[in-house]
Amino acid sequence: MLVESKRARFGLGAEKRLARKADFERLLREGARRNKSGYTFFTSARSDGPPRLGILISRRHAARATVRNGIKRCIREAFRLEQAGLGAMDVLVRPPLGARPGAAMLGRLRGLFVELAK
Repeated sequence: MLVESKRARFGLGAEKRLARKADFERLLREGARRNKSGYTFFTSARSDGPPRLGILISRRHAARATVRNGIKRCIREAFRLEQAGLGAMDVLVRPPLGARPGAAMLGRLRGLFVELAK
């Protein structure tokens, strides 16, 4: 039982992801834009539900797909670890150009998500 509740609390299932094009466009058009440490966050509060994450990354950010996927993994992991403090909001993240995945990126993103929650 305890393991299931932890998985549900800290998981990143489909209900915690922005998947529809309309949601991305709404956040880009109407969301609050915040630039922090080169990362651009588009946020929008919702009335209820878990926080949801979307990621915008292109070949301009990293030419190699393996690097882009590593960046996305870091963003998802930081969101997963800090989601409890975010409340009901949608967050769209665009990393800076030339970002490199790794422990430093993960630590920085965790701090940025904590700042967003304030």
